[in-house]
Amino acid sequence: MPLSTARRRPRPAPEHGSHAVTVPTLAGAASLGVRTALSGPRRHGRVIAVFPSAVYLQVARSPEPAVIALTTSDAVRPPNAVVLAVPTRQEPFRSVREGDETFVGDGCVLVGGRLRARVRRWWDPTPVLGPLSLARLSHGERALDAVTGPWGLSGHAAPKNLADACLAGDLARAVDAAERIVGLGPGLTPSGDDALAGLLLALRLLGGAVPGGGRAVWLADWLGAAVTAHAGERTTSLAATLLHCAARGQASMEAAAVLRGIAGQDPLVPATRRLLATGHTSGADLAWGLLLGCRSALALSAAHPPRRGGSGT
Repeated sequence: MPLSTARRRPRPAPEHGSHAVTVPTLAGAASLGVRTALSGPRRHGRVIAVFPSAVYLQVARSPEPAVIALTTSDAVRPPNAVVLAVPTRQEPFRSVREGDETFVGDGCVLVGGRLRARVRRWWDPTPVLGPLSLARLSHGERALDAVTGPWGLSGHAAPKNLADACLAGDLARAVDAAERIVGLGPGLTPSGDDALAGLLLALRLLGGAVPGGGRAVWLADWLGAAVTAHAGERTTSLAATLLHCAARGQASMEAAAVLRGIAGQDPLVPATRRLLATGHTSGADLAWGLLLGCRSALALSAAHPPRRGGSGT
């Protein structure tokens, strides 16, 4: 016999904007670079870019990083990424659209009522490179130079001024040139910002790994503070986020592999070619910055070797 209507419990219709609607949930591995945003209280945001293997979300009223990337495991992995465990042949971002509403926090990301990502584990975007000898760094610089081509914006005066100032350890000139490069070029991550990110990473991480590298780290501190100040008003929100990450020594998986190659931990040439193949020009711009940072760390460390028995700074 059919159940009487009196014994049935009607299902209430979901309210508009309700988070109680059941949506597919994927497990994610999140960068420690976005731990503050993901572990904090839930904040509203929106989708600012959609690609087949990545979605970028801007979080409102959030401390840096203000942009979080959701990526598949085969995508480029930036330092602000949550890497999703996606079943074979599934297209997790197929229904996501630019402008979709998002909520980030409490260890979870909800995108447009269509996709939920739950953080199950964390990964560290800061590669460990040291200790590293000056001879090893010099060898790595030559090998990277042989693969990396000239920077696409080398015709501008600011890149040459930046290179000359960093190699000489001239802080005032370096800061002035770096500030002129912020936001230079088109795209989600302008060429100037990609190059600056590479420079900051190499100065901090390679300088911190070699004896006498204190001046390179000091230069990274000041340059990082200069280019991230008001970056959200001078470049795209994604580029500003990646500059903040680089200033803290947090690298994309591809850039980290090149840095490990310079340090002799990974094969350098394949890692550099993978980096060069990312994005339209982003990989090449980042590689140029890594090369300049490597040269600068080497020049500043060799010019001021540590005193015997000293701290190395």
